[in-house]
Amino acid sequence: MPFFFGSVRSVLALVAVALIPALYVVIYLSSVWDPVANSGALQVGLVNLDQGVVYREQDVNMGRELLAQLERSPRFGYLRMDDADQARQQVRHGSLAFALIIPKDFSSNAVPGAQPGAGKLVVYASEGNSFEGARIAQLFAAELGHKVNESLNEQRWNLVLLNAAGSKNSVERLRQAAAQLHDAAEQLSSGASKTAMGAGSLSTSAARLSDGVTQLGNGMRQVATGLRTLDAKRPRNSEMTALAAGAETLAASQDDMRRALQSLQEGSQALSAGVDAFKKDADGSLLVRPAVRDAVNDLALGLTQLDSGLRSAGLGQQKISDGTGQLSAGVGALTNGVRAMNGAVRSMVGRLPEDAQIENLTEGANELARASSTLAQANDKISGASRTLLDGTVLLVNALPASQEAPLGSARGLANSVQPVLEVEASVQNSGSGFSANIIPAALWLGAGIAAFLVNLRVLPGFAQNFNPITRLLGKLLLPACVVLLQALLVLVTVELVLHIKVLQPAALACTVITAALAFLLIVCALTRLLGDAGKALSMLFLAVQLSSSGGVLPVELSGTFFATVSPWLPITWVVHGLKASLFGAFDGLWQTSWHQVLMAAAIAALAATAWGRWRYVPRSALRPALDL
Repeated sequence: MPFFFGSVRSVLALVAVALIPALYVVIYLSSVWDPVANSGALQVGLVNLDQGVVYREQDVNMGRELLAQLERSPRFGYLRMDDADQARQQVRHGSLAFALIIPKDFSSNAVPGAQPGAGKLVVYASEGNSFEGARIAQLFAAELGHKVNESLNEQRWNLVLLNAAGSKNSVERLRQAAAQLHDAAEQLSSGASKTAMGAGSLSTSAARLSDGVTQLGNGMRQVATGLRTLDAKRPRNSEMTALAAGAETLAASQDDMRRALQSLQEGSQALSAGVDAFKKDADGSLLVRPAVRDAVNDLALGLTQLDSGLRSAGLGQQKISDGTGQLSAGVGALTNGVRAMNGAVRSMVGRLPEDAQIENLTEGANELARASSTLAQANDKISGASRTLLDGTVLLVNALPASQEAPLGSARGLANSVQPVLEVEASVQNSGSGFSANIIPAALWLGAGIAAFLVNLRVLPGFAQNFNPITRLLGKLLLPACVVLLQALLVLVTVELVLHIKVLQPAALACTVITAALAFLLIVCALTRLLGDAGKALSMLFLAVQLSSSGGVLPVELSGTFFATVSPWLPITWVVHGLKASLFGAFDGLWQTSWHQVLMAAAIAALAATAWGRWRYVPRSALRPALDL
């Protein structure tokens, strides 16, 4: 006791040893303290390919509604994406914890509910990348399917309730239509009564019209008597014949007169020619006295006037002859017309009624007109009532509840129309196999720490002072390196032969395990060379930090900002990635990147172990094993 409390460094060592359990508790529990509070850091891809469906004259897109609902209450860090293949690739690479992919026919299969689970929701996860992340994806898929089915059922029940309310309103409208139909029926009955009265009046008027027609026949007979009297006093046919003969004789005498005028004109022309010849002889003779010549001239002039008058008389006679011909033809036509007229008058007068009978006929026609007017008015009312009746029946038909469409699909399909499908990439045999990629690096680190306790990493024999630094380090690590190599081989044998874990890339697994074992030994050695035995204790605390940051129990995003931030920079994280790639084909089977990172860490640790700290040289006889066995 006095030895420990007499030195400040010893007291600090005691305090450090006392704090190690508490630090372990803080590190482990803080990494799993409240994963729900950090769930927003877990990246989840959302891909909506749903093309929607027209259901009962409504456009429905369940995919769009589902993503909107998820984003309204974000449980994870959702990332919208357009390409399903890109989302799957990012899940395989570890950029996304998992992805929700909504197929293009999701709405068309889910909304009708024809079959149970017809609407598929694809949840794509990688067990090899993160076994716990895949379990979270599985729970998310089950919960999502339950919520979507509940939402669909709620919408269907809303539709049922709306249809019920619509039926109630239709019944009320049906009552109104029935009242209107009753009023229209009353109007139709009243109009029909008036139509019957009008029809009676029309029948009476028709009877009176028949009587009037009978009387009209009698009157026509009386008119025939009068016409026969008129016929008796008409000109006789012999008189009409004589008239026609006189007209013809007049026309014939006009021909004689025309010939006589023509002979007179010819004699006048001959006399005029003789006078002209005598005039010429008298004008050239001395024996003729002037008085004679003047008389001859007067005679020639008179003959000229006589000839002109005869010509005018001939023209007049011609006109008289034409007029006489027309008169003869007109007299013939007149005679024939009078004869025809007499026959027509006799026929017409024989059929005419008396004046009183014609008056009765007129009165009957008036009665018939009035009855027809009454009938027309009644028909108008019937027409109006019929239109009202038609409108009422149309309203009645429209008010009747439409045929209730039965929900399409089956009972099971409507109750559970959506079924999430979990697609697993880099599948893992079981839970133990899933944790093996996190447990193996921890075991190798623990084995490297125990191997470091076999020797005193800061003590060398005196003769080693002449060796170069690399040779001194290799000589000191030869035994621990052989031990960690044996440990690595035993781990490989345990994985293959004891646990029977199916390994996809055995060579990659062996390379990763062996490299990790040597790298961990070099890291522990570098810490010990710098801090002594406190470095070994620090390496144990460093192991706790790395285990909490490697996503063994939970995805590292759920452990908090600190662990998620330091995780990509820790050697065990790289080894875990390399083991998952070689064991399960996770991260698209790309183990080389992680292997290169582990090699780099080993090189840096070797360089630090060579350059840091001082060697304490002792005689060979003073060298003792670090373990007291």
